[in-house]
Amino acid sequence: MTNDLKYSQEEIWEFLSEIPDPEIPVISIVELGVLRNVELHNNKVIITITPTYTGCPAMKAFEDDIITTLKEKGISNVEIKMVYSPAWTTDWMSNEAKEKLRKYGIAPPVDGTADKGVLFENGPKVVACPRCKSENTTLKSQFGSTACKALYTCNDCLEPFDYFKCI
Repeated sequence: MTNDLKYSQEEIWEFLSEIPDPEIPVISIVELGVLRNVELHNNKVIITITPTYTGCPAMKAFEDDIITTLKEKGISNVEIKMVYSPAWTTDWMSNEAKEKLRKYGIAPPVDGTADKGVLFENGPKVVACPRCKSENTTLKSQFGSTACKALYTCNDCLEPFDYFKCI
C-alpha cells in the first residue's frame, strides 16, 4: 500500500493510544485491545476495531473519538471497520491495562480464564479485591456497572467492587 499522509502507521497508533475507554478512562482503547489494525492507503487511514462484546454501547464513542483525534491531526479521510471475528477476548488487554484497572478499583480479568463456570454451577473464579487484595470475595451479581463487569463484595474490607469479566 502506498501512503501519501504526513504521518506513519506507528504515529497514528500513538495518537490513538491516547484515546481513553469512555467507561474506564484510566485505560486506552489500545490497552483494552479493541484497536486491531491501522492501515494507510494513499490519503486514507483505515482503522479496524473489535467490540468487547456485540452491542457494546461504547463502540460509537470509540468511533467518534478516533475520527475526532485523527481530524485534530489533519487526517480527515478515515474509514472505521468493525470486525467481529475473531471475537475480542480479555487476553488482548495489556498487562499495564490490567494493573491500571486494579488501581482504579476494578478487579482485572483473571488470566487465561473465562467466566463460564457460573453457568455450570462451578462458581466463578477466585477474584481478588482490588483494594485490599483479599481473595475472600463473593460474587453478588454477574451484572455490574456495565455489561462487561460483574459485581463482587470483599468479605474482609467489606467494599463492593466491579470485576472485569473474562471473555
